[in-house]
Amino acid sequence: MAAPVMDTCHVSCCANRTPNVVSWGRGGLIAFGTCNSVAIYNPKEIRVVDLLNKHTGRVNAVQWVHEPDCSPETQLISGGSDNNVIVWEKHDGKFRACAVCSGHSGPVCAVDAVSLSSSHLLVASASSDSTVKLWTYTSDTAECLQTVAFGSGFMMDVSLALLPGSRVPVLACGGDDSRVHLYVQLSGQFQRVLTLTGHEDWVRCVEWANKDGELWLASCSQDCLIRVWRLFAKTATEPDHQTDGVIKMKENIFQVSGEEFAVTLETVLAGHENWVYGIHWQPPSVKGDSVEQSLKLLSASMDKTMILWGPEEDSGMWVEMVRVGEVGGNTLGFYGCQMSPDGSMILAHAFHGALHLWHHDSNQEWRPSVVISGHFNAVQDLSWDPEGEFIITVGSDQTTRLFTPWMRKGSSQITWHEISRPQIHGYDMQCLTMVGRFQFVSGADEKVLRVFKAPRNFVENFAHISGTSLEKLLGCNDITDLPEGASTPALGLSNKAVFQGDLTSPSPQQDGGDFNSLSDQYKESYFQPLKLTEPPTEDDLLQNTLWPEVQKLYGHGFEMFCLASDCARTVVASACKASKAEHASILLWSTASWKQLQSLSCHSLTITQMAFSPNGQLLLAVSRDRTWSLWRRGNPDSDTEVKFSLYANTSKDTSVHTRIIWSCDWSADNKYFVTSSRDKKVIIWGHAGSGVAVGEGEDACVTSCSSVLDVGDSATAVSVCPFLCSDRSYLLAVGLENGQVLLYKWKPSEDLSSGSDWSRCKETDACQGHTMVVKRLRWRPRLGRGGHGVQDGNEEQAWVQLASAGADHVVKIFDINISAL
Repeated sequence: MAAPVMDTCHVSCCANRTPNVVSWGRGGLIAFGTCNSVAIYNPKEIRVVDLLNKHTGRVNAVQWVHEPDCSPETQLISGGSDNNVIVWEKHDGKFRACAVCSGHSGPVCAVDAVSLSSSHLLVASASSDSTVKLWTYTSDTAECLQTVAFGSGFMMDVSLALLPGSRVPVLACGGDDSRVHLYVQLSGQFQRVLTLTGHEDWVRCVEWANKDGELWLASCSQDCLIRVWRLFAKTATEPDHQTDGVIKMKENIFQVSGEEFAVTLETVLAGHENWVYGIHWQPPSVKGDSVEQSLKLLSASMDKTMILWGPEEDSGMWVEMVRVGEVGGNTLGFYGCQMSPDGSMILAHAFHGALHLWHHDSNQEWRPSVVISGHFNAVQDLSWDPEGEFIITVGSDQTTRLFTPWMRKGSSQITWHEISRPQIHGYDMQCLTMVGRFQFVSGADEKVLRVFKAPRNFVENFAHISGTSLEKLLGCNDITDLPEGASTPALGLSNKAVFQGDLTSPSPQQDGGDFNSLSDQYKESYFQPLKLTEPPTEDDLLQNTLWPEVQKLYGHGFEMFCLASDCARTVVASACKASKAEHASILLWSTASWKQLQSLSCHSLTITQMAFSPNGQLLLAVSRDRTWSLWRRGNPDSDTEVKFSLYANTSKDTSVHTRIIWSCDWSADNKYFVTSSRDKKVIIWGHAGSGVAVGEGEDACVTSCSSVLDVGDSATAVSVCPFLCSDRSYLLAVGLENGQVLLYKWKPSEDLSSGSDWSRCKETDACQGHTMVVKRLRWRPRLGRGGHGVQDGNEEQAWVQLASAGADHVVKIFDINISAL
């Protein structure tokens, strides 16, 4: 099969911060909610293989529909803040939304489903509208069977199973009344048969398991305890004799169609020190002709640990078998847990969306594994490094993250991973620009710009993971005075450099009194050098991959909004939010001294984006005031600093755009620049018909060189590919407010009236695009695909890569076959 023209090479995302949002299927795939999408993640390949887009609100609950014979699932249920429950089915290897269950009047917080026959599903959903709804799903249609109301109470979780020896569904609900309610379907309607008491705080999670004809129910609560209950059918012949000296647990009895069932409390598990949010039974497995259920229970808690519980073989006493998790640090704990079908891997998801994965190695030890990561709020900006070997992103989750391809020894598989989190901030991040190979400037919702430079530890680890020569990397960085790493003081926002001398180990006799260095005083938050051969874990990313802050730049009066730097990395331009002309100035900074060089005033409202021309001679700025301005660098005299002067601009009368201009970019040959706006228009500008670079035509004025392209929705991001197509036309990527990314080819033309200078050549499909605004698009500055070396020859010359950042928390990298367009 021919390779697609546009393929998704990498998706970076994380789980939503809700308890029931991750589910691990028997087919080995993990489904989790990320913003408004359901991500299908393959832990063996360490990559997201599909994104399911249909919800219009945050996805809060995801659950695979397990097959009774333990075969890979073909159905998936999800519930979201759009008050809907969606049933997804696999057809021809792809999942599609087969039914949308609408009826709740509040966000859906938990879902479960049980298969009644090959084509018949029973689905349960709990919502913050104080109801639990039951739905029947058959061949693409879903109907609401029943609504169970709980007055002013909320149910946090629901779990469905079939009663032993029958096909009668039983529903367990756990809620804010500290009780577990059992409902059984009697003559078509679900009726409450039992209420299990014992928990002393909200019940957060309930889950059934079926073993040897008995049902086991686990429930966990904010009282830090887990209770395990056993439900079994009472036989009429069972003798009711009392054994002396043995305490018999009280049986709760209910009847279904003349048959008696009993529920007893099997055990109470105490081991967590904080709220227990999630529990999960080890999935059943097929042994010979029968399905076997192991009585192993996994629990996840806000105390940052996961515990695997099980009964001892000899005594049957339930004990803690394994405990894994974080110790120290400044993060909140785990929201939920899952276990792989064979029980060899366990997964937790944390408050900040990060997935934590442990695997059982050959030495019977549990070790952390590599797993994907991503922003847990809108991604605002991204930038490639000048060599195109990694991307840096910033987001409203107050972090700056760095992603690069991981070159595994002896494997041709290439996956992208976060290998550093240079900045963890106290303000929402808004913009960044690279200054050289290992230095960047970032701006946030504060008036200060901050400059960061990579420490030696990062450069070494980057070389190991990306397969680049360390000597070559150190050659492009003044290595003599580089610190080892960075750490953040307890109440500070600035990353302080940590040098080799700060890392001295304490001598044995120093038990109490004197501290040898800062690292002894603040062990839990202090930098420890890492020697990485694979991408780091979340704990290391949080603590040991920061970059030192080398400079603060003061001068703006409001929160930072956009940044740009020239190709020679000598000048940085910055702009902040502005509602008056006096604040809408561009400040220019020297990267040699970090002194302010100049203030450029032209606009009356916030400058939304800036871009230096590839030859560094011109600075383009676009603004909320619907105009653009072009600034030309003066002739550099030996004794004067860089000076820019206004070369061209549009006014409200001459601007073709009628709404905010969101984005701009340059063509690689300096001949044209492009603007995109909220008025759905994309326009290319230059010296029409002259064929010279902008700024070089002596008397030529800058005018629109293209017909007005209407892209059908607000054009929030635009980027021009630095490489020409085979027919010498320019390739542009346009990002829309609805999340779509469009590819257009543009060729200069004499006749602009027909609009034939534009041709639409590709667009993202439903699962490739974003679900919210595209915030930024950036082409990789070199041909080929990241991680693929030059040894792949001419085939790599046919590919270019495009990185996109969205308000849906997702960063994507697309492979585009430029020769096939």
